[in-house]
Amino acid sequence: MDVVWTHIWHNFVALLFGGQLERAPGPNRSKYIGCIDPQCDIVSVIKDAYENARFLCDQYYLSSPDLIIQEAQHNDVEQERGIRIIYVPSHLYHMLFELFKNSMRAVMEYNASSDIYPPITVTVSKGKEDICLKMSDRGGGVARSTTDHMFKYMYSTAPQPSKSDAHTVPLAGYGYGLPISRLYARYFHGDLILLSCEGYGTDAVIYMKALSNEANELLPIFNKTTSKFYRTTVPTGDWSNQATNISSRQMCTNHKKHQLPQSIQQETMTGTGAI
Repeated sequence: MDVVWTHIWHNFVALLFGGQLERAPGPNRSKYIGCIDPQCDIVSVIKDAYENARFLCDQYYLSSPDLIIQEAQHNDVEQERGIRIIYVPSHLYHMLFELFKNSMRAVMEYNASSDIYPPITVTVSKGKEDICLKMSDRGGGVARSTTDHMFKYMYSTAPQPSKSDAHTVPLAGYGYGLPISRLYARYFHGDLILLSCEGYGTDAVIYMKALSNEANELLPIFNKTTSKFYRTTVPTGDWSNQATNISSRQMCTNHKKHQLPQSIQQETMTGTGAI
């Protein structure tokens, strides 16, 4: 929890003083616009998340798997040295940190008898539409029946952390890491999916929009009142629901004016509606 609160505090300071730091001379100059980094170095965030997760893994298992980073770019995309994106680094860090913790725990426990821990491979791929991060481990995977529950809140395959030991940061067990990580991914029209092969390992894929003009905020439809008074011509899925598959949703950038309920329209036309 200390790591999470540290990043929350960093975002708060960036929001308050981001403009002042941007105009500051010399080494105090900031590259952030609020909490957004126009040149977010994905590999740098991956290494940061890995090192912090590795520190926790070393505390629990006295060892940790190594990291292998691979980069790939589409042939039709302008080639650049180091894949960068306009993004909120703290969002990306949170997703990677949670995935690293899950992968490290799986690798360490599945290969405990051999004392040989396969590395975790992270592949960063930039295409025309998406930037994908695939984290692959050889931690034995999970059953397909279990995969359906991985994004449910309060569900975890790890035992519940002890409340008596308040000075130790738990590696897993609370059951909110994956659900919140997927919310972070979907907030800017991305997604987070898990592909597991039981007996071998798991692949976790983070999708992010490569073009910033397509990565606008995607606000959730979270209650019945919203759908009652605001109707759209195109059905929109509620991405905050863990059962929703983002690939099946229809995105629309040109929304028509919201329509009032039919009962209110009739009262307005007859002149009986009070204003």
